[in-house]
Amino acid sequence: MFATDMYPVERIITEVASAVICFILVWFMIRPYKLTREGRYLGLPLGFGFLGISFAFAALAYSPLGDNPKLLWFTLLVRTFAFVFLATTYFFANTKSKNSQLLGELTISLLIIVLASLLLTAFVIPQFTFDSYSQANVYLRILNVFCLSYIVVNTLRIHVRNPDPKTIWTPFGFIFLAISQYTLIFYYIDSSFSAFIGSLVTRFVGLAIFLFVAYRAFCSRDKKDG
Repeated sequence: MFATDMYPVERIITEVASAVICFILVWFMIRPYKLTREGRYLGLPLGFGFLGISFAFAALAYSPLGDNPKLLWFTLLVRTFAFVFLATTYFFANTKSKNSQLLGELTISLLIIVLASLLLTAFVIPQFTFDSYSQANVYLRILNVFCLSYIVVNTLRIHVRNPDPKTIWTPFGFIFLAISQYTLIFYYIDSSFSAFIGSLVTRFVGLAIFLFVAYRAFCSRDKKDG
């Protein structure tokens, strides 16, 4: 049974709201790149942009207009790619040598090629690599949790290295996103309603933290500059 069969109205509302928040975050996060034109500032806005796209397509997949299981595969793959992309961004964030930066750009380009290949495969071949969509969800959610856990550790290290009350919120945002992905594993295993609700609540808490951090970082700076 696909996820569209359960709580479709609630899913549409939550996915649309999640997509809107992500695109607002992209609007905030792209500003450093606009000011400096440095590629290292593109990682976060692109990562949250992919995440927002996955939420937008999820809303379409759960609606009557998107009665096609392949849209769910698209959503699942893009969302996993978003978390892998963010983890890769943080992995190369602290590297300052040109060779490391070049390796980071090549890795990200390779990830995009892999994503495009997987999406093409999902749309062309009726039977995908996994036995079922629900089973694929379990495996990829585990990968998502792994990627988010890496980001949590990485951001905590950055905060410990340079303690700042502002930076401590970032790992908490990723912690809640990781919890959201973890609880969804149980939802796809036994259709637990409590896991479903828990995943939505923790997702919105995580996104709300990022929105708070972005607003305080950029809007407060604008007020000071003004």
